[in-house]
Amino acid sequence: MTRVAASLAALIASLGLGACDGDGVRISSTTTRTDDGGPLKVVDALQCPQTLDVLTRKGSASADGASCTYAGPRGSEVTLHLVKLNGASPDTVLREFETRLSGDMPAAAAKIDSENARAQAAAARADADAARADADAAREDARAAALEIQADDATGTASVRGPGMDIRADKENASVRLPGLRIETQGDTASVRIGGLNITSNDGKGTTEIRSSSSTSGPGVSVNARDNVAEVRTIAGGEATRATYVLSDSRAQPGGWGVVGYEARGPAGGPLVIATVRARERKTDGVFEAARALVTLNTGR
Repeated sequence: MTRVAASLAALIASLGLGACDGDGVRISSTTTRTDDGGPLKVVDALQCPQTLDVLTRKGSASADGASCTYAGPRGSEVTLHLVKLNGASPDTVLREFETRLSGDMPAAAAKIDSENARAQAAAARADADAARADADAAREDARAAALEIQADDATGTASVRGPGMDIRADKENASVRLPGLRIETQGDTASVRIGGLNITSNDGKGTTEIRSSSSTSGPGVSVNARDNVAEVRTIAGGEATRATYVLSDSRAQPGGWGVVGYEARGPAGGPLVIATVRARERKTDGVFEAARALVTLNTGR
């Protein structure tokens, strides 16, 4: 076996592939589900203790029991909100909070918005390329009856083809296409798709994007990073709302906010309990954890 073929065989082994007794390929996978914590409480008025972990309440809770504000380490702030949906969807309410929070870090938000637009255009192109590649792979599958391995050390190329599998590599690029798995590398760029999880990165531009789909059976995650700025969203599966949002900038201007975000929970139909967080530095000294504890105190897990 040539060196390139040996390397490709190692790649196949690392992906957990093995030959079946017949002409196909066996692929094993596992799925992990986490407990959603059970039903959440319907809250009529917020519980706002005087202190909780690193937080100390500022003044009293509002007279209607719908908000209270806390001070944290290094000038950080946490405000707890009780928000009725009044016919709006939880997504709409949370987007409004994201807009207000990101407005406190306009430079970071603008950088992420620019990257999102670029990533969406790139994703559309990738989807079109993937559709064409899938059509090509289907035609190859129709012709392929057994596993075929080709390698050429002189050109630095190798390929492995079989029913449901197409792996190609050269000195600079690689392509792996398997049922439920797609990996593409080209120069400084790379993309990985595993089921509903998409990861793209560009070393030259210093960008990384991670997205997973959300459904009633599992969580959704979105991570965008560009240079010194990062944005993270998570949402749990199920009818209840369990969501987190964080926007951070490691090079924030002195006196400005370095991290903003929220922790939100609420039963189907609302209301939502949302803790908004603002901190001067990316190292938040447990402020987000304390904000989450405030929300949990009110809604349960």
